Formats: sequence, C-alpha cells, structure tokens
Amino acid sequence: MPGIWAAFPREMMATNGYLVGVTGGIGSGKTTVSNFFSTLGAALIDTDAVAHALTAVGGGAIGAIQSDLGPQFITAEGSLDRVITRNRVFADSGVKRQLESILHPLIHDQVAIALNSDRVRDAPYAMLVVPLLFETLGYRDQVVETLLVDCPVSRQFERVNGRPGLTESMTARIVDAQLPRAARLQLADDVIWNGASAEALWPQVRRLHARYVKNAGATENKAHEPNICKLAPYPSQFARHQTTSQ
Repeated sequence: MPGIWAAFPREMMATNGYLVGVTGGIGSGKTTVSNFFSTLGAALIDTDAVAHALTAVGGGAIGAIQSDLGPQFITAEGSLDRVITRNRVFADSGVKRQLESILHPLIHDQVAIALNSDRVRDAPYAMLVVPLLFETLGYRDQVVETLLVDCPVSRQFERVNGRPGLTESMTARIVDAQLPRAARLQLADDVIWNGASAEALWPQVRRLHARYVKNAGATENKAHEPNICKLAPYPSQFARHQTTSQ
C-alpha cells in the first residue's frame, strides 16, 4: 500500500552517503536495537522521535492539527492527544490522510536537516528508523540497506502491554494494519532477532556494525568525498503546505 509516498523520487542519497533503514513491527525493539548501533558510532535518526517532538507541547505540527482536525485532538496541556487520535485514525481514513498531510512533510524536513548535520557527516554511516519502512515506500528506495528487527508476534504483545492508552484490542489492530511478519522478513536485507534477551542482541549488532562500516568506507573511498546523505524533496501535491527543504 504505497499511500502518498509512492510519488517520492529516488534521489535521497548522494553517491557516497551510506544510509541504513531500520524497521520492525510495534514492540519489536527497534529503539533498543538502534540505540545499540548508536553507542557503536552510527548516526541515528528516528522518525518516531521526530513525530513525537512535532506533536509535543509547542511542537511544529500542533497548530495545523488543531486548525485542520479540531481542538479535540489536542490535550489541555497543548500536546497531541494520542489516544483520541489513534482511535479516530483507525475509524476514519479521511482523518488519517489529513494527519499524514500535516505530519509527513514536517517529518521529511526534519529528517533532511538531520541527514546534513555534522553528526551524520562525522559518523561512519547513518541509520534511519522508520516503523512503516516497507508499508509506505517513502524511504524504502532511498536507503542503501534495510534492517528488520524481528520477534514473534506474541513477544510484540508482551512488550506493548501496559503502554499508556494501548489496550490489547488496539495493539491487535495496529499489528494487523502493519505488513505481516513473513512479508517483512522477505523484504529485509538484514535481520536482527530480538526474541530473547538484550544480551543476545550485541553479537548481532556488532557483526552488522562492522559490515556497515566496511561498506560505507568502500562507498566513501569510491566517491572521494565526505559521507553525506541527501533527502529528495517531499512530493508537494500531497502536503498540506509547500515545503522548502532541498
């Protein structure tokens, strides 16, 4: 289901920028795994974290959400009401499209800025964490490699249980809306198994980190330029407002 990202140009990368796309189902452990890579030196950009910042109190998306969707989507403190929003998005595809038209261009702009920051330039490679990397296609064709964090569906439910505002039935709806596990496994270039303890992750992370560093070095040496990633412009016909990032 390509959604609004189908028109995204395949021009994210400069010839030498080495960007790994990280994905996985809800509760798979994407954040834990990507943080492990970060401690080893990878530059980390998490689109979920970007979205949370944009919808926090004073975030760049709050005004547009309140204007376009209504004040009922905003808490008394001034942040996005995630429970109400989640329920409405699953109940009304029009609300989902409106919210995406607000958030996706803003997330895109923040990612573009981050990819051209000093911390990315100075890192051996960058990792872009996108929960729906395979579902929406927006970044999938823009990364050099894809890394899936995988675990049994039962473990997803165990990890998500207890998160604020997430009932078991809502978790089931989220899991059902995502690409099936078997399909993700077929699409991924690399897979990290996260069905056991955190200690079991380290050997897998170290092995892939060493390979990514080696591959990124080969790419950089071939280009004879600094390690720089570039993001293609957001398809403005799908945006609420025209974006200005290059």
